[in-house]
Parts: sequence; C-alpha cells; structure tokens
Amino acid sequence: MAKPIIVQKFGGTSVADVERIQNVAKRVVRSRRDGFDVVAVVSALGDSTDKLIELAHQITEEPSERELDMLVSTGEQVSCALLTMAIHKLGEDAISFTGAQVGIITDNAFTKARIIDINAKRIVEGLRSGKIVIVAGFQGVSLNQDITTLGRGGSNLTAVALAKVVGAESCEMYTDVEGVFTTDPRIVKNARKIDRISYEEMFELASLGAQVLQPRSIEFAMKFGVPIHVRSSFSDKVGTIISKEVKAMEDIVVSGVALNKEEAKVTICDVPDKPGIAAKIFKDIAKEDINVDMIVQNVSRTGATDVSFTVPGQNLNKVIKVAKEISKRVGAGDVKYDNNMAKVSIVGIGMRSHSGVAANMFEALAEKGINIEMISTSEIKISCVVKKSEGEEAVRAIHEKFGLGKKKG
Repeated sequence: MAKPIIVQKFGGTSVADVERIQNVAKRVVRSRRDGFDVVAVVSALGDSTDKLIELAHQITEEPSERELDMLVSTGEQVSCALLTMAIHKLGEDAISFTGAQVGIITDNAFTKARIIDINAKRIVEGLRSGKIVIVAGFQGVSLNQDITTLGRGGSNLTAVALAKVVGAESCEMYTDVEGVFTTDPRIVKNARKIDRISYEEMFELASLGAQVLQPRSIEFAMKFGVPIHVRSSFSDKVGTIISKEVKAMEDIVVSGVALNKEEAKVTICDVPDKPGIAAKIFKDIAKEDINVDMIVQNVSRTGATDVSFTVPGQNLNKVIKVAKEISKRVGAGDVKYDNNMAKVSIVGIGMRSHSGVAANMFEALAEKGINIEMISTSEIKISCVVKKSEGEEAVRAIHEKFGLGKKKG
C-alpha cells in the first residue's frame, strides 16, 4: 500500500546555515519515519539570493534577465544539495533535483515565469524507490531549455504545484514564524496567530503586503484545493491552516490587517475630460508591465480632470517617464508624484455580511489624526493610502479598533 505523501517547503531563514540545515534534515527524516513519503522544497540559504542580485548590479545597472535567472537559480541548488547530504548523514536515502530535472516547465518570462506543466516522473520514481526527494524551489526551465525563476517567494509556488501534481495530502510551509498573524507582530506586539483562514483572505493579505506567502502560490492552491499548513521550523506547534471557506469563518468580520510601505502615488493633472482618454493612459502603462492599484479621477469642472493612481514604489521612475509622455500626447498638464505613501488594508470574508466595517476603519484613522489620501474597496477588503510615516500607527489603530489582538487573561 502506497504511503501518504506530504510536501514540506523550507524558506531561506529555515536553511540559513549548517546548523539550521541539520535541524531541517531531522524534521524531514522524522516525517519519513512517521510513515510519510516526503518531498521537500527548499529556498536559497538566508539572504543569498539578495547577495547574488547585488553582485549582478555591481557588474551592470541593467543585467540581462536571462542571465539573472541563471545566476539566482544557483542559490536553491546549494541548499538542495546540502540538505540531501544532511539527510544521508542521518541514515536515510535522499536525492536532490533542480526544477529543470523534475520537469517544471515554464513560459519565457524571465524573473517571473509562470508554470505551464510539471512532469513529476522523477519525483514519483524517487519516492517509489524509498528516497526522500529534495527539490530546488523558485525555478524551472522554459520550452527553449532556458533556466527561469518564478518571482520573489517562488519556492512557495513550487511547493504548492508539486503537492497538486503528486497528490500530496498536505503542503507544509515552514518559516521563521509560527503561522499567519492578524498583522505583523513587529508592528503590533499582541498580534494573534490565526488558526484557520480561507484561501481568499490569505490571497488578499499576501497581495496587500503580508509577506508570509507568495500570492501566486495561494491562487494556485485555491484553484486546485491544495490545503496549506504554515508553521515554524523552530517549533512543533500547530500553525495556520489555509483552506476553503467554512461557515465559522464568516463570524469573524476582519481576519487581518496588512501594510505595504512601498506605494507611490502619481497624478496626471488637467487631463481632457473626453471618452477614451483614461483607456489610453492605462493601456500605455500596462504595456510597460506595471501594475496599477488604485485609481481616482476627480469630478470634471472645467472640461479637464486630475487622474491619480498608485503603483509599486520600485516602478515609480519608469511610471513618471511614461506618464509624462502620455500627458504630452493627450494634451494634459503636469505629472506630480509622491513616493512616501503606504497602503493599509483590512481583510475578512465576514465583511460580506456585516455593515459599518468601513466606517469603523475610517474612524480608527480619524481618531489618530491620520489623513486618507485614497480608498479602494472590494467584497472582502478595504484599503486606504496614507503617508508612509503614519503607516505603522494606522495598523496599530485599526488592529485595536477591531479587537484583533490576543485576549487578556
């Protein structure tokens, strides 16, 4: 009878040095001896990916994205091989593979490739022969046989995709925190660990700045129903289960508060108030592969209007250049910008059936004298753009307003 399969993913902090790699090896071996077939997905050691990117930028300000993927994909291969050696030393058989070797086929979008297909034949063969299989996360190979990477946090996506393909009963994400919290515990000391959260809520929190998991990995898990368990590499405590929405979740109005400090606001002034102008502006921005978040268009009073929108801070210089070209072409005015912005958001599936949530959020900010620059809402989230210097205070105020902290006593 075949053993149940679990996929265990270990982030950079979990494999930051030899001692931690040995700790991970013990955990993987324990799961194996508990009766599971184990596929372990590993990230690069500590901050080694950042160091490799830094090296590339010391060579050239604009490194080729193909060569960047060749470079940064080596980080996971190092931790992959070292973990396999550590498992061998504990007396268990294990084998390591790169993304290409296990047939993770992607498109050609270097640095942010999407998975097209996975041929898990070598993983299945490895498990059948009694081995623990270790896979380098974050990477794949294109149809042109080029090495590609899956974007920041891509090892999460590797783990979820492999869990789906091999039919794993769960996908365990090991990190340096004990699970998903109501907000960043570094900002709010009494932030509470969430026991269960829906895919939808976790996707929103991840997209809005919570850095526990890559949004694409949650999207994939939601699509294919892969249950995820986020837990700490350094303890045996139960973490946070991410799964389909259950009735009890609807009783919790707000599940968490997220903060993104890397927002920039751009305003194109005196845009002619004519049909099709907005479409031209945002089509040109989209051509540059820049994601626009919130958009606000002021009411026209003189045949012209101001159009404001937010973009990720790292894209600001590119956006300013494009916005100035667009402004000239459509006969608009100045382009103004502010990169000292932050976005604070609340998320909760219970918001669908509870009124007054937005009012409470705005009231929490008003009580602290925090001005809201822009607002965006959806069925399960509300986001406000505020000054970056007020971002953390905004999180604390909202977290307290909705009573999200640990209960006393």
